[in-house]
Amino acid sequence: MDGEGLIELKFRLADGSDIGPTKYSPAMTVASLKEKVVAHWPREKENGPKTLNDVKLIHAGKILENNKTLADSRLQVGELPGGVITMHVVVRPPVSDKKNEKLRDESIGKPGCSCSIL
Repeated sequence: MDGEGLIELKFRLADGSDIGPTKYSPAMTVASLKEKVVAHWPREKENGPKTLNDVKLIHAGKILENNKTLADSRLQVGELPGGVITMHVVVRPPVSDKKNEKLRDESIGKPGCSCSIL
């Protein structure tokens, strides 16, 4: 491929640092992008993702679906020729132990607010 039609992406991490930019084919799936993010995650950063299921990619306020391609996700560069698209990376926090998981599961069924309208 000669570079025509490729989409240039960078991935913005929570601390403001970036992975990339790198050019990708419009036929690449979001799941493949997530694998690249996991593989290129900076080693010095704590709480990095272990699998692609730990990562969510967000573009233009939308969470991208694993089975969609870049073309399906309708990534728009805008008016800038050769512009770089920034995707935000959200990493699922690690679950430390079973006790915390149980407490979280129990709190799901409880109402968060007991307000009433009079």
